[in-house]
Amino acid sequence: MPDRGTSGLPPIALSIRPLTREAFAPFGTVIEADPSTMRHINGGTTERYHALAEAEVAGADARVIINIFRGSPRAFPYTVDMMERHPLGSQSFSPIDNRPWLVVVSEDENGRPGVPQVFLATGRQGVNYRRNVWHHPLMALGAASDFLVVDRSSSSANLEEFFYDRPFVIEHPGATS
Repeated sequence: MPDRGTSGLPPIALSIRPLTREAFAPFGTVIEADPSTMRHINGGTTERYHALAEAEVAGADARVIINIFRGSPRAFPYTVDMMERHPLGSQSFSPIDNRPWLVVVSEDENGRPGVPQVFLATGRQGVNYRRNVWHHPLMALGAASDFLVVDRSSSSANLEEFFYDRPFVIEHPGATS
């Protein structure tokens, strides 16, 4: 059974939707091969899917960095009791292992995250969260999974966390609506 929030109320169930460009647009960009951006390079031996997302960074000594994150799989039902955001830079996640994963985001409601929205991403879809978008930390499914992550590095802090009084729950990752 999922944990109860600090209010003592039971968690609110969240539905899961397929990750699409249109549904995710308020939060950032879906990163996947888009035929409309394809051009041949390297003497015709390589297809380049051009400018699928843009990294955003702000701050005096900010720079864009590339990382690999290895996410441990989550157990379900899973309690979503917190969200985070990065006010000074975007953050992209692209799976390397071709495994499905969950993307959890919410709209900003007066400086706090609203009700989370859950998307099921294929192992060939990445996302680029815009600056200041509330999202849950990485949610790998089934097995430990590696992700190529592009984000901001700087000496200044770039993380805000929010903990819900009443948590939400994802019953099962295969339950899309």
